[in-house]
Amino acid sequence: MSTKTSNTGKFFSSQVSDKERRKLKALKSKKKSEWSGLGLFGMIGWSISIPTLLGTSLGVYLDKKFPETFSWTLTFLIIGLAAGCVIAWQWIGNEHKDINDEEENNE
Repeated sequence: MSTKTSNTGKFFSSQVSDKERRKLKALKSKKKSEWSGLGLFGMIGWSISIPTLLGTSLGVYLDKKFPETFSWTLTFLIIGLAAGCVIAWQWIGNEHKDINDEEENNE
């Protein structure tokens, strides 16, 4: 058997054992319901939509109160959307960190 075939076999074997280890760990760990997954999507949606709506509302108010050649509404819509995306990104990063910390503690 050549070295290339041997290395490929070892690589495949390590991938299979990693997947098996993760499946066994998932079976042992506490089971999360489908509702928690939907809650995750809901949190991400709200964390983006609320700043976007607040920014848009502020922009509409400023367009009525202080008319300019540019649109305050569009400006604050983009700012609110960007802020919401940053909030969602940080929240997902924290959740990912918590999951990794939990996996390390279970090992």
